[in-house]
Amino acid sequence: MKIKGRVWKFGDDVDTDAIIPARYLNTSDPEELALHCMEDADSTFAQRVGPGDIILAGKNFGCGSSREHAPIAIKAAGVSCVIAKGFARIFYRNAFNIGMPILESPDALDGSQQGDELEVDLDKGEIYNITQGKTFVSHPIPPFMQLLIRDGGLMQHISKRLKETV
Repeated sequence: MKIKGRVWKFGDDVDTDAIIPARYLNTSDPEELALHCMEDADSTFAQRVGPGDIILAGKNFGCGSSREHAPIAIKAAGVSCVIAKGFARIFYRNAFNIGMPILESPDALDGSQQGDELEVDLDKGEIYNITQGKTFVSHPIPPFMQLLIRDGGLMQHISKRLKETV
């Protein structure tokens, strides 16, 4: 599976409260959460992010509370993939549970600029910066996790598999 999008850069230790501030957790509506995505990190992000755009970040992305609202807000805002130097463990799991592709690549952040265009091959774990003509590598997403993404998340994956057995 390939993804192409424009880069939004963030630094290290972007916590879940920066991704979706706690003051908006009175809803679980993805469209409402998307309106406030990354609001405390970049107040213009939700208005300017486009469908398919890609977040690049430093280490420990998604640290803080275990709220599933964070990857839901990112996905609902139209972001197609998050690439970081590293992810907080619970965010990593929550992202796959909702069908959000994420990759770890220490070099992609340092070798890309805000607004660059990337093409990401999730099967191979390759990240190609179209703007700068550079290729970065990450560990490819394991086949089972790719199924979760293709099916739209864990619950949809289970539902699909149950229907196949009936």
